[in-house]
Amino acid sequence: MTSPATLTVWVDADACPRPLRDLLVRASERRKLRVIFVANHAISLPMSPLLGAIQVKRGEDVADSYIVEHVKSHDLVITQDVPLAARLVPLGVAVMNLRGYAYDEDNIRERLSIRDMLTEARDLGIETGGPPPFGDKQKQAFAQTFDQLIARQQRQLRLAPKR
Repeated sequence: MTSPATLTVWVDADACPRPLRDLLVRASERRKLRVIFVANHAISLPMSPLLGAIQVKRGEDVADSYIVEHVKSHDLVITQDVPLAARLVPLGVAVMNLRGYAYDEDNIRERLSIRDMLTEARDLGIETGGPPPFGDKQKQAFAQTFDQLIARQQRQLRLAPKR
């Protein structure tokens, strides 16, 4: 007999700001969520059976590949990496970025096109600017989307047929 499926939050942690990491640690304890941080450097976390840190080798897309190989369709992934989001959305995985933007089937192609266009512009030497500084407004947007996606994924998990 298999154990019941549980929701895991995967964090593409190489670019995760400390305030969000702290928020996720608190959410893990409060909601009893398993949260796994994947990065190419060591991440310091409090001792908890609900928290994990996976250190992968340095290299392009190594953390992304680890997440894709281990994620389940009822999980949530947090990433700034639009190509990673584009790999996960078709698998039914909930994906959001660090600023509270949720990726889905309706918007992922557009977000990938915008990302590719900006990359091409930067490659041509055009300054495209960057995102605004991470502050309270972005943290609040993240927390709101995080709560919504966790609730949705937990609902789907409860409704999934038992094996």
